[in-house]
Amino acid sequence: MSWLSKIFELNPAGVNWPRAVVFLDIALVPLVVFWAIGYEQYLLSALFGLLLAALADPGGGYGHRASHISGFALLGAGVTALAFGIGGQAWGWPVLAAFGVTLAAGLSVAFGVRRFVNALLLNIWFVLAVGLAFSLHHHAHISSYTWAQVLAWAGGAALWIVLTFVEWLVRGREDRPQPLAELPGGTSRQRLTRPLILFAALRALAIAGTVALAFGLDLSHGYWMPIAAIVAMKPSLEQGALVSAQRLAGALIGAIAAALLLLIPAGEHGLKLLAVTRGLEVVALVLLMHAVAIRFLNYALYCAAIAAGVLILVDLPQPSDYSAEGYRVLWTLCGAGIGLLVMLPGAVAAKHKSGARPKRA
Repeated sequence: MSWLSKIFELNPAGVNWPRAVVFLDIALVPLVVFWAIGYEQYLLSALFGLLLAALADPGGGYGHRASHISGFALLGAGVTALAFGIGGQAWGWPVLAAFGVTLAAGLSVAFGVRRFVNALLLNIWFVLAVGLAFSLHHHAHISSYTWAQVLAWAGGAALWIVLTFVEWLVRGREDRPQPLAELPGGTSRQRLTRPLILFAALRALAIAGTVALAFGLDLSHGYWMPIAAIVAMKPSLEQGALVSAQRLAGALIGAIAAALLLLIPAGEHGLKLLAVTRGLEVVALVLLMHAVAIRFLNYALYCAAIAAGVLILVDLPQPSDYSAEGYRVLWTLCGAGIGLLVMLPGAVAAKHKSGARPKRA
């Protein structure tokens, strides 16, 4: 119970509802647009283009911000094209690409902590996009074009650039701070040590392995496995056992919540199915809004809200029944378990290192 209390310990000062409301207000724009034109299969790409562009915003003068966000958006468009281009291909291509993207993201720490964080954001988006592409590819009644997914991503990122321009004009063309001050902003280069390289390679192998299991064995809803693994795994070697446990608990709670919510449209047809689908899309946005608000309230609850919102949007096109929900939770457990196995050596090494320091002193 003591360990559980630490995992779910709350920090009331960490709640930021104004930031969450701003996110919801902006996210409603692509939601309404895709509702109006009837192409909801591109909504997730637009939302993540918007969200990740906001997270990658370095602050400062508008020219500096626009150039950096544009560069990030171009990289994101390339990652989106790769994910949706291979999502419906033979399983070897997604495995190879997942390994390469995850390894590159892990090694990007050599170019500074800020670039490392941005690379990890794109890494997470790549895994989600591959899962979404695979899901849409196996849906007979929904067409998804790679170029349209790339355009949706770019549109979401462009929306953030436009909003920052409007804010810059309204506030008298003054420099603005980084939107999320809690994210690291350092750009000084770092030396790649052997443990960091090994940990990056291990993460890449873990993600590639979960993609191979999900796509190679053609598991029903198997893409929940790599999504759970990337959510559950910590991004760096230095994070401790508590953060690892919070990520794992959040991934499991979010997956179970999403699986239960996805049971609602089971057996529905026609206008009622359409209404339920629209309602679940709004629920997913509200979950993501809560994630933005409670990021520093509790990390486990934050991960749960992120996982639930994303998994709902990824799997809405797929039919739901009790067997489907069983598979979803099962593969989530497997993916989170693989993530835990990858995190254990780093947690043990960090604990050993912290325990050894007093002896050297």
